[in-house]
Amino acid sequence: MHESQTFSQHATMKYCLPDGMQTCYRLPMIITIANSKGGVGKSTLAVHLAAWLHEQGCKVTLADCDTQQSSSEWIREAVPEVKAVRLDNPDVILNDLPTLNQDADFVVADGPGSQTETSRALLLRADLAIVPCKASMLEIRALAKATEVLRQAQDIRKGIPHAVIVLSMVGMTYRLTQDMKDAAAALSLPLASKAMILRQIYADAPGQGAVVWQMGFRARDAAQEVDELFREILPDVAIKRVAHPRRVASK
Repeated sequence: MHESQTFSQHATMKYCLPDGMQTCYRLPMIITIANSKGGVGKSTLAVHLAAWLHEQGCKVTLADCDTQQSSSEWIREAVPEVKAVRLDNPDVILNDLPTLNQDADFVVADGPGSQTETSRALLLRADLAIVPCKASMLEIRALAKATEVLRQAQDIRKGIPHAVIVLSMVGMTYRLTQDMKDAAAALSLPLASKAMILRQIYADAPGQGAVVWQMGFRARDAAQEVDELFREILPDVAIKRVAHPRRVASK
């Protein structure tokens, strides 16, 4: 009988972010979904990232650090194999995230929508910050305010966590303008080329206890854009899925 092979068996491998992000890590990794503004799709991004990493064969823990605690409930329904924990104050986050990280390939932390000590604690422990932003926030002053705590943490930790901006809840016809690129570049924040479009299916997903690729034909476009986004941000993880497929236990 063969044991199911997971990404955690390769956790000591070197992992590099794509071109433009200029950094490499060794797994395990803490990924924080960070933005001081609410209503930008942080929980949607966190749950789908945790579920996607699980689909790639990774051992994943989702740390729900938002006061609403919606992402932990959502992931338990959608992908019960993903461990979900609630960390409810900055001291617990600072103390427990490293411990959680020892038992997983990835810890995905869903942060609060406010400038709080909780946000600061998450960024002081994160290896990578994914920053969902609405298109209207990609103006230099708005983006600077939304990422203030992130940049403070980077200053304290000499550039860590590295970060990438993801356009979230944008219209179907959005275009990435030069002004948006310039705003991100001015703060040395890479901008993912893929975006999460404003779609009703994302709003429906938590109520159905599902992620979009579990929701059939009507969610196909959302499922494709999520997969393309995460493959852009974490390309080596997707590649490992092909190189080291899961084995089904023999009967």
